[in-house]
Amino acid sequence: MSKIHNFSAGPAILPQSAIDASIEALKNFSNTGLSLIEISHRSKEYEAVLREACELVKEILNLGNDYDVVFLQGGASLQFDMVPMNLLNENGTACYINSGVWASKAIKEAKYFGNVNVVASSEDKNFSYIPKDYTIPADANYFHCTSNNTIYGTEMFEFPHSPIPMICDMSSDIFSRPFDAGKFSLIYAGAQKNMGPAGTTLVIIKKGLLGKVTRKIPSMLEYKNHIEGESMYNTPSVFAIFVCMHTLRWIKSIGLEAMEARNIEKSNLLYSEIDRNSIFEGTVAIEDRSRMNVNFVLKNKEFEDDFLKLCKQRNLNGLKGHRLVGGLRASLYNALEIESVQALVETMQEFENEKNKSN
Repeated sequence: MSKIHNFSAGPAILPQSAIDASIEALKNFSNTGLSLIEISHRSKEYEAVLREACELVKEILNLGNDYDVVFLQGGASLQFDMVPMNLLNENGTACYINSGVWASKAIKEAKYFGNVNVVASSEDKNFSYIPKDYTIPADANYFHCTSNNTIYGTEMFEFPHSPIPMICDMSSDIFSRPFDAGKFSLIYAGAQKNMGPAGTTLVIIKKGLLGKVTRKIPSMLEYKNHIEGESMYNTPSVFAIFVCMHTLRWIKSIGLEAMEARNIEKSNLLYSEIDRNSIFEGTVAIEDRSRMNVNFVLKNKEFEDDFLKLCKQRNLNGLKGHRLVGGLRASLYNALEIESVQALVETMQEFENEKNKSN
């Protein structure tokens, strides 16, 4: 079968090494004679997987023992509730940046638990840029931002200095570049973009952050219980965490500096073609263009179905934009090779030539 170029926004492309290891583990996990999906999560073989996954997160992000790492369930969406439930009292205030759909959802959920101050928003221009020049009040409980916006295609390349604990949803760009993880008190990320398959969520928590709210928190929604249980307060997502471990091994082997260079090369190649091509145009502020999710449209919307049909013929998968915004979206996550981006660029050029000839 010819190679399929996977531009899906998530669940998304994974490194081949993680897929190969998963196939073998499904047959015979760690020479136990049992499949990974039937092994006890309390077995010493699986406990080693979970331990290594957590250690790799700290090592790659250069974090010390002042941080805890847990793998939870419920996706980033559950974190929209767990963060304020664990950090925000009813009479307290949390600060948020509204930079897209997922940030909007996080804001909505936080309002169930306390006061929310939206310190900046890009909703006025359909989330086509990252808000800047805002002030974070020093008397709020925490500040929350979303580093990459998968639906609208914007990314934060610099983070503010926050006088209060900074929380970040990094679901779609974590491990794509170096950054100072020590600036953050809590980071969460759904796995199904750059880290593994759907089914688990990474949460990184700075020690000393918790235990300051007065409300009673349901056991499954209290971070403390998952930290003390070492991600096994309940049965973890065994398979998903195993794939994350192998993906993290692959990320470590490349390094974040080299990973960023790869991602810059891929995104520059595609954005250059979007800007050059007479058929296409970008949709977000140039300085805030995401390296992970490239959003663009056809200048003549009537051409869209024809272009997607050509993409299918050229084995380019997952390019239709999110249902809320339409258009086109190419997700360039870590595991996508530049050859796939080149194939897309060549298809865009082919489409341009066809349309110009017909006119």
